[in-house]
Parts: sequence; structure tokens; C-alpha cells
Amino acid sequence: MRIALLAPPGVQSLDIVGPAEVFWEAARRLGVPNAYTVQVIGGSADPIRGTGGLRFVADQHIFDPDQPIDTLLVGGDPSFATIDPAMVQWLRRRAGTVRRLGSICTGVFLLGAAGLLAGKRVTTHWECAARLRAEYPDLNIDSDQIFIRDGNLCTTAGVTAGMDLALALVEEDYGRELALVVARYMVMFLKRPGGQSQFSAHLAAQMSGKTKIRQVQQHILDNLAASLSAENLAAQASMSVRNFTRVFRQEMNMTPTEFVDAARLDAARLLLEEGGKSMQQIAMRCGFGNADGMRRAFIRNLGVGPAEYRLRFRSAWTGTNHVPIDHPRSNRPRSIQTSG
Repeated sequence: MRIALLAPPGVQSLDIVGPAEVFWEAARRLGVPNAYTVQVIGGSADPIRGTGGLRFVADQHIFDPDQPIDTLLVGGDPSFATIDPAMVQWLRRRAGTVRRLGSICTGVFLLGAAGLLAGKRVTTHWECAARLRAEYPDLNIDSDQIFIRDGNLCTTAGVTAGMDLALALVEEDYGRELALVVARYMVMFLKRPGGQSQFSAHLAAQMSGKTKIRQVQQHILDNLAASLSAENLAAQASMSVRNFTRVFRQEMNMTPTEFVDAARLDAARLLLEEGGKSMQQIAMRCGFGNADGMRRAFIRNLGVGPAEYRLRFRSAWTGTNHVPIDHPRSNRPRSIQTSG
């Protein structure tokens, strides 16, 4: 299978290297070197500038004669430099000729410019989701997913999510057992628990420009363990509940209750990352009432519980943050090499 990785100028280097390594490792484990043929495609014959100071020499460029492509994945440019019209035209022409089409991180903007997202459910890096919604308001965007498959279209979250997608494609092509072997070797989850929300920036940092609303927000942040009902918050703003809720939603694009929930969750995340306090202490301090209430809020909003969140994100210098990959053991086919 020929895997084509389209690399625009300024591409996130891991958008190219990450999936390429997954496909290469899968072919190595199968003992069939040409099980996947990975090719980097550029916009010209010049070396492609990537992030991290890396340069890629393309195997082909978009003006070369076409070759059959099984799976076409588009890398993203995190700087949002101008999209190359020639690359857009090439994508439009080649999209209908491939079995699978996908984007990694902000590569979804290239697919959007090529008109290839209409009616599709998609995702992208959590930090870029608002921009994608603004540019393509008719799209069904789920910014919490690590990757999404809609028909033959695949879109992913940021950076390392391209490896998650590549691993899922390996499982689709050659089965779960090979995907498990590759995941173990590359120290990855076969299916990463939770969504992007567990990695996103803290929502409570968003503060209103309106003085009254900002004062209420500060009151919330300073009194997370207090009763923060809409009635109490409206009283803080010297407004009716109805008017306060309307103004708050208009200014913040969320309800006061949603902001309170986000503020409590973010405060708990910080305390879990710092370590040193028990679950019950954190739950009480952040206004969840008890550890069970905090656990439900974490699972509902982040897809993981607070204990698991702490293991993943606490400082490496205050304790271990290793989460073992607990995949079920099964007999491996002889055709899959399992040695390092």
C-alpha cells in the first residue's frame, strides 16, 4: 500500500515522521518490507522546511506524474502560513482517486480549502477548533476527539494524534494483533483513553472584558468551594438572574454554570498536577463536595478520572507519571516479529 504524506511548507515535522514510523514498524513486524510504501510529497522539488529545524527531501512533488496512492494524509502548518493554491488543486484532483483521505492536525484546513470536508464530521487540534468553526461554520466539528473517521475521510487532533490514526489504519489493514505489537513497541496506547479536553488549556483563564462580569468571574475563582448558583452570582453583579445569564452568555459564549464547572475542573487539574493533596481535599477545595462528585465531573468532561489524570500529568520530579499499557495478552502469529 502506498501511503502518501503531503507536506506543505512549515509542516509540523511529527505530522510526517510520526505516521511514517508507525507504518514502517508495522511492515517490519510483518516481515514484509513493502507492506507499506511511505512517500513524502512536497509542493516543489525544494527541501521542505518543517518545525524543529528539520528539513524533508520529498520523494515526489505535486507536479510529477501521478502514481497510484492508497492512503493520502495531509500534514499541517501550525503557523497558518498562506495555503498554496497549487497544492489545493492537486488535492482536489487526487482526492477521488485514493482509498482513504485524511489530515493530521491543521492539515484539515488544506482539505477545507480544497472543498473536501462538506457534510463531514471532523476534528483538529483543540487550539485551532474555533478558527476552523469560524472559517467553515457548516462543518460538524468535534474538537474533543483524538481522530474521527467519516466514510473514507479521517481527521485528527494535533501532532501525536497522527500516530494514533496511523495505528488505527494498521489495525484496519492487518488486524488488531499487529497493531498491538506496534503499539507496545512504540510505547503507545492502541486506543488512547479520553479525548483532547484532558490536554487543552484551562478555560478559567478566559476572562470577560465587561467589568461586572469579570468581577463575578473573579469571585468564582476566589470562592470555588462556596455556593455559586446563578442567583448568588447575579446578586454579586447586582443584576437580575435573567439579565445576568443573558449578558454572561453573550460575553463568554457559555452559561455562568458552565463557567463555574470549568473553573472548578481547572483548579482541580492544577492541584492534581502539583500533587501533595488527597482526592477528598482537592474535591472539597474546588467545590465538588466529595471525591466521587469530582470523579464524575472529570469523566464527564475529560473522559478520564482524576486519579488517572494525576498519573499522566503530575510532574515527573514529584512522582512517577507512568501509566502502564494494559493490553490483553494473546498469542502472536508467527508472521509477526516481536523482537526489538
